[in-house]
Amino acid sequence: MTNPHQGQPVRTVGASLDSAKAAMIMIHGRGATAESILTLAEEFEQPDFVYLAPQAAGFTWYPNRFLAPLASNEPWLSSALAAIAEIFSQLAQAGIPAERTMLLGFSQGACLALEFAARNAKRYAGLVGLSGGLIGPDDAP
Repeated sequence: MTNPHQGQPVRTVGASLDSAKAAMIMIHGRGATAESILTLAEEFEQPDFVYLAPQAAGFTWYPNRFLAPLASNEPWLSSALAAIAEIFSQLAQAGIPAERTMLLGFSQGACLALEFAARNAKRYAGLVGLSGGLIGPDDAP
């Protein structure tokens, strides 16, 4: 399995992609769903925001602990990061740049959000990691 998250759905709530002025990508934790993390969007209630949540294949973004050696979480980790990159690409095509896009993740989703931002350094509207950290052992680059 080289790209386990390819073709997984991305759920949305809020403004339509065509009318939104800003976006939040919301990444669920292990065992959860895109729909479950989207319930947090109700707490933000920002007009002109589109909230997008990708669904992990098998309800997990990668199989092992986040502090495990990076290679032990492949190809799942690379596939998950590619799924997030694809959402950013779709947002850019809709006229919503990274500067107006927030990343929010919970647990395993927080790890993924933080890892994506670390590997794709640029200005984002915001980055929220709820109970997570960078992926890989302490000595990882």
